[in-house]
Amino acid sequence: MEENKVLFIEEDGVDLAKLRRFYKESGFTVVGATTDGKEGIELIDKFKPDFIVTGLVVSGVDGFEVLKHVLASKLKSIVLVISVLNNERIIKRAMDYGAAYYMTKPVPLSMVKERLIQLKEKDKGVSLSVSAEKPAVSLDEKISKIFISVGIPPHIKGYAYLREGVKMAVDNPKIINSITKQLYPMIGVKYETSASKVERAIRHAIEVAWNRNRIDSINSVFGVRAYIGSEKPTNGEFIALVADKMLLEGA
Repeated sequence: MEENKVLFIEEDGVDLAKLRRFYKESGFTVVGATTDGKEGIELIDKFKPDFIVTGLVVSGVDGFEVLKHVLASKLKSIVLVISVLNNERIIKRAMDYGAAYYMTKPVPLSMVKERLIQLKEKDKGVSLSVSAEKPAVSLDEKISKIFISVGIPPHIKGYAYLREGVKMAVDNPKIINSITKQLYPMIGVKYETSASKVERAIRHAIEVAWNRNRIDSINSVFGVRAYIGSEKPTNGEFIALVADKMLLEGA
């Protein structure tokens, strides 16, 4: 029986844990799992895995550097990219650097497994159609595109917490009036952390975006309110802004 060694380099620590747990129970040998691209390259050289599942926006060095390393090393590893980035130019670049397949988040773990098995069965160097994994744009993807546009990096904790908060506000707009008593604690339960840590991480994510001086990009996304200088919204205001935009777009 083939060992099917798999290595994960994932931009979201929570998703990384889910991947690792799922594949340990699915007949694969997980030889490594990290959110750091540089460490990922070291693990690739050490274990020479059959499969590499990588994100693009990872710490250390990005996913493109991981792809280039695999290509230059002439390893036989099959590389599958999973990312929130859904831009044709980025997808083409990943494929040019040797990715066998590209999937955009969110994607079911079972589908990732199926795709790896299919890729294993194909001749080396022959990839499936990229367009096959581009379903209708989900709410998660719409929110992620906004976060990336305004400069919130996917690898920080506040990114996932913010996305969850926006989804909750879309589902129940009234929750924005009870952000401290309901929204933070509910996100905390899902991610197994405290409400206070959720609040701080979300505030940090918003501060990161505003500190990047991308006010023009931020204004172009929201339009309804012009932010100037160092002015920035509170956590609740930002969540409400994105949720309102989603609702107006028919989310």
